[in-house]
Amino acid sequence: MPDPRRSLLDDPAGAARAWGHFRRVLRWTAEFALGVIGVVWVVLYHEFGLVSIHLYIASALGLGLMIMLLGALMGLVFLSHRTGHDDSIEDRLDDDTWR
Repeated sequence: MPDPRRSLLDDPAGAARAWGHFRRVLRWTAEFALGVIGVVWVVLYHEFGLVSIHLYIASALGLGLMIMLLGALMGLVFLSHRTGHDDSIEDRLDDDTWR
């Protein structure tokens, strides 16, 4: 059995650097989400006035969670690609019978 290929996540210093970058992506995403929520609240207030606090809570939760999920998934894709984690996986289905 050949030695498994290593990724940057196997090195503690490289993993710390990669996860630090991921946390920065999440922080930027959170700041962007707060800005979008603020803009949406202003638009909702100008369109409908102070209708119900539940409308503002639901819009903040819906937009905030959606944007944060988008940022987390995008950050994980970037982390996996930048560290070479995708290339370190052994593909057992990659043989001539499947082509």
